[in-house]
Amino acid sequence: MNHVNQAKPVRKAPRMARNGPRAISAALVLGLGLLARAAEPPVRAPEPPRARVAPTELEAHGQVRVDPYFWLNRRDDPEVLAYLQAENEYLEGAMAGSRALRETLFEEIVNRIPKDDTSVPYRFNGYDYYRRFEGEGEYPLYCRRAANPDAPEEILVNGNELGRGRSFFEIGAVAVSPGNDRVAFAVDTVGRRFYDLRFRDLKTGRLLPEEIRQVTDNLVWAEDNQTLFYTRQDPETLRAYQIYRHRLGTHPSEDILVYEEPDPIYACAVGKSKSRQYLFVVSDHLQSTEYRFVAADQPETALRLVQPRQAGHLYSVEHLGDAFYLRTNWEAENYRLMKTPVDRPGLEHWTEVIPHRERVLLEEIELFRDFLVAVERVDGLVRMRVQPWSGGAAREVLFDEPAYAAGLGDNAELDLPTLRYEYTSLTTPKSVYDYDLATGTRTLRKRDLIPGGFNPALYRTERLWAPARDGARVPISLVYRVDRLRDGSPPLLLYGYGSYGYSSEPEFRPDRLSLLDRGFTFAIAHIRGGQELGRRWYDQGRLHQKLNTFTDFIDCAEFLVREGQAGRARIYGYGGSAGGLLIGAVANLRPDLFHGLVAAVPFVDVVTTMLDDTIPLTTFEYEEWGNPHVKADYDYMLAYSPYDNVRAVAYPHLLVLAGLHDSQVQYWEPAKWVAKLRATAAGRNQLLLKTDLEAGHGGASGRFKRHQDTALIYAFLLGLAEQGK
Repeated sequence: MNHVNQAKPVRKAPRMARNGPRAISAALVLGLGLLARAAEPPVRAPEPPRARVAPTELEAHGQVRVDPYFWLNRRDDPEVLAYLQAENEYLEGAMAGSRALRETLFEEIVNRIPKDDTSVPYRFNGYDYYRRFEGEGEYPLYCRRAANPDAPEEILVNGNELGRGRSFFEIGAVAVSPGNDRVAFAVDTVGRRFYDLRFRDLKTGRLLPEEIRQVTDNLVWAEDNQTLFYTRQDPETLRAYQIYRHRLGTHPSEDILVYEEPDPIYACAVGKSKSRQYLFVVSDHLQSTEYRFVAADQPETALRLVQPRQAGHLYSVEHLGDAFYLRTNWEAENYRLMKTPVDRPGLEHWTEVIPHRERVLLEEIELFRDFLVAVERVDGLVRMRVQPWSGGAAREVLFDEPAYAAGLGDNAELDLPTLRYEYTSLTTPKSVYDYDLATGTRTLRKRDLIPGGFNPALYRTERLWAPARDGARVPISLVYRVDRLRDGSPPLLLYGYGSYGYSSEPEFRPDRLSLLDRGFTFAIAHIRGGQELGRRWYDQGRLHQKLNTFTDFIDCAEFLVREGQAGRARIYGYGGSAGGLLIGAVANLRPDLFHGLVAAVPFVDVVTTMLDDTIPLTTFEYEEWGNPHVKADYDYMLAYSPYDNVRAVAYPHLLVLAGLHDSQVQYWEPAKWVAKLRATAAGRNQLLLKTDLEAGHGGASGRFKRHQDTALIYAFLLGLAEQGK
């Protein structure tokens, strides 16, 4: 629930992996002999779809690009749908021997999910808010209780009721009004991230008549208890570019356009300060931000500018007292914290609160009335420092394991005496703590329950450093079961992402236990393009240094084999979305290295996609991949684009997942890639494509249903591992 909805730079659009990045899972398998048979295709592979030699509609540097499968971008063409269905049927035939196994896997995975589960409540504006699941329900219930022990539960939004009978359903945002008497919520019933906004009167329980259709799920209340700000996207490119103001009781056609972002490489969003005194409108692209603000209790007044946008300048804004606090990379590669008076917000008035440090990335701040909390990353690991405003020494929140993930929880009010944070590792389930800001003591509020039992002593996590070919050292987080035979040739699944500066966190996944229980090692390569080792680590994995992302992953795999962490014929790779680009590029660069690869919603047709500024996410991402209308960028991207570099070689076994309604990576990218591989690749290794015809980028909706793909992935991988013994 986003009652405060602090405004931060727009980061929803990039091609993130499923569930961002998608966490994959496995299950305990009995009878691995079944898996070996599942790895052999029992049916004839489908013919590649008809190649149409007519050129694409896209030109590049005086030449028309010829793409024989460009026609697959016609979503409603019966021939396209027939091809996707044929590939789905082929996959089912090829995996027929593992059908019972997949059912077993699915049951085991969902049985590790608590049927009845409730989040730790957090306090906001006189109520305790929480989210819960019940029984076999697929979707959450958003709830609250008044802040007294005897208060009854109020259900704000019931996902199970709203999602009943739908093939896809997602609740995108839930926001309660400042007067506590209304709730606004956003729902998507297709999977393309177009949401409908609805309103409920919390006194009567009835839905209000007005409905705002086909917008984003970015919404925030003004403090007058009558006005809601929301964001519209371009219906073609999906760029969020307009902020509207809606007044309850009026027709949405009367809504007022508050701000429109004119620059096609920027998107915009709206949020509110934690103090609830200011609304922020932020314009953002991957390398620049610009904030505007207005008093939250005067929503009809004009927006004021904080600091004009400038190429390469990224900043975010929070408020406390009479000052704005700005996390900024202005003359600070790894960011610093600055302060400025609200009535003089421009850069010339900024003063330093936390200085820049070369080896410390300032990731986030949390403001309290009496304390400042800084979330930092050092050598790839998060730390939190608590500093009293009154002066005195800072105190560090301590974490014990060699590889872990930690982050801020729900800290919705300035006057809270405790910091809510979350902690997890590859061997520790998600844990929610309250940290006493004054004394430094911490209280465990909840650790996720794993039905069926879980003994952390059976598993070990390690942190290794792989040497890259250019001398860089790449961190690897790794986990395995200690009582399983490790003879120098265990099967190992290596995960990677490496884009947009997103750090791949070593988080616990209960469904991964079965993979570990079968002798697999699971590892995360913290490759360049992420931000684990600071802003420079990101910059060295984008634009004309993007190849570092792919070679880092290859170097990590070879290091793990040399160190005996994986058998040479039993190493596997996984990535989703931009991580699917990684998998596709690695398959071309080193088709001999991996026994099998899984690419989920993979961004593999880089050049054609980035040439077409009429489809989603193109102009917004020029700073990540380059602008192919510039010859040097075009040539560099063309050299690694997986689709453009398919060759007549024997590729690893490949499982590719797509979503017909995907708004981040259009379904035709993986479809075209598989078609070209079928027509070009040598050898007899498996090539499987599954397109979910009812879902988008995040795969199937629902906490149980989504794991049908998980079972498929692991039936595929475990079968290959048995085959590679």
